[in-house]
Amino acid sequence: MQQRQFFGTDGIRGKVGAGKMTPELALKLGWAAGRVLSRSGTKKVIIGKDTRISGYLFESVLEAGLSAAGLNVLLVGPMPTPAIAYLPRTFRAEAGIVISASHNPYYDNGIKFFSADGSKLDDALELEIEHELTKDLVCVESHLLGKAARIDDAAGRYIEYCKGHFPAELTLAGLKIVVDCAHGATYHIAPSVFKELGAEVITIGDKPNGLNINDNVGATSMASICEQVLLEQADVGIALDGDGDRIMMVDHQGNVIDGDQILYVLAANALNNGTLKGGVVGTLMSNLGLELAFKRLNIPFMRSKVGDRYVMALMRQHHWRIGGESSGHILDLDHGTTGDGIVAGILVLAAMQQQQLSLAQLVKPLKMLPQVLINVTFNSETDPLSASAVITTLQHVEQLLGKTGRVLLRKSGTEPLIRVMVEGEDVALVTSFAQQIADAVQRVSKS
Repeated sequence: MQQRQFFGTDGIRGKVGAGKMTPELALKLGWAAGRVLSRSGTKKVIIGKDTRISGYLFESVLEAGLSAAGLNVLLVGPMPTPAIAYLPRTFRAEAGIVISASHNPYYDNGIKFFSADGSKLDDALELEIEHELTKDLVCVESHLLGKAARIDDAAGRYIEYCKGHFPAELTLAGLKIVVDCAHGATYHIAPSVFKELGAEVITIGDKPNGLNINDNVGATSMASICEQVLLEQADVGIALDGDGDRIMMVDHQGNVIDGDQILYVLAANALNNGTLKGGVVGTLMSNLGLELAFKRLNIPFMRSKVGDRYVMALMRQHHWRIGGESSGHILDLDHGTTGDGIVAGILVLAAMQQQQLSLAQLVKPLKMLPQVLINVTFNSETDPLSASAVITTLQHVEQLLGKTGRVLLRKSGTEPLIRVMVEGEDVALVTSFAQQIADAVQRVSKS
């Protein structure tokens, strides 16, 4: 496959004003994407964003680039990423574009694309766009320029879409739910969804100011919602990330329920209902306890590389419907084309109501092994994973763990980080081993 220069595993992402995330490149990207997308179809594109202050900037320049290529633009403002996967189908648009850096801090941003059917652009289209980026920007004739319009009812449409995934014969009446919107794109969506399904909702992280997205709130920072669930004596907590495509949960005892545990609940409930199709796809980061739990239930389980793109590819290859990541990207192809935190939360709540069990009871059969993850910043000019000191330390740890654990080292696909993961039966040993490897990576990175 041709080497990518701009697109990563999840679009383009980086620090605003540096590298790939500059106004100049975004303008050119809009034009290049417009050139590719205008060759057929409706010549119409939807643009949504999260709540970062830089969203205004990138929204404007993308709109200009698309217009210069002859495409019409529909603007929906702050909307969850999965909404931009859904809305092109309702508006017969050629594509959806999301301006978001997901769980990253406010000073980062990103741009990713969805096709008309709600899936991420395939590799061939991304490579076509990259090819167009090498050309000089040429504006179409004035009478062919694209127009822009704003859609005012997009939020309402998406709220109804989300509610449609909850069984009509059930209700959330009697449940108290804490919802953490991470000061992100779900702040005006998620609370309404759960309220309209009957729940009593306490909302936190719902006051975005452009700078506070993911700041000690949301799926990547669970302390606030754990505290709030206990304070409110709530039945469950739902924590979303900045763009709403991932979810973490909290049971009534204040315990964090991660993506692996959510996958277990969904697959076990589907098995119980007789609706499970095939098996489940996890990733290299999925807890070994999840694999063992599925083995006890005779549910096939496979691991993909880290990244929902790779999870999706393996699911489609085997025609399976459920997959996801421990970080909270949950895919259920019977309920959407991409990870959707709100919909995943709805499906877990439906399982609770169908079985009349608490979230703690639903996850109890799954025995998670201690797993320690350490992120180490590295200089992009170095490759710590190939350094002899790191390899020697890794081999030593693997020998000590034997068959009772595993080690995974990988580069982040979105940030200059080496992720060190160690898993085993003894939490103290696992923590020590992870730190040994992280220290080795750190020393190589600084040398």
